[in-house]
Amino acid sequence: MITLDDIEDMTILTREEIAAVAEHEHLPELDAAVLGDYVMHAHHGPARVQTMICEDIRDALHRRDKDEAKRLFVVLRHFMAGHPDAARGSGDGGT
Repeated sequence: MITLDDIEDMTILTREEIAAVAEHEHLPELDAAVLGDYVMHAHHGPARVQTMICEDIRDALHRRDKDEAKRLFVVLRHFMAGHPDAARGSGDGGT
């Protein structure tokens, strides 16, 4: 049986990044892993995933959920370190 760990190994996203996509899209993590990997390979995909994470940070801050905002900020920093092309305004990867 294929596990989420197996799926994660087949994507370019980490478990935390998959969880952020799942939260943003209101999907189970398995579905979010597939969607996230698909989006990452699409035109402007890394920037789209970065936007998802940023929107979730903004939502957490609006709910005054500082712990969730901090957790997502760590995910964002790790994501940006691994995918610098996701930065807005960098080459043609920004939106």
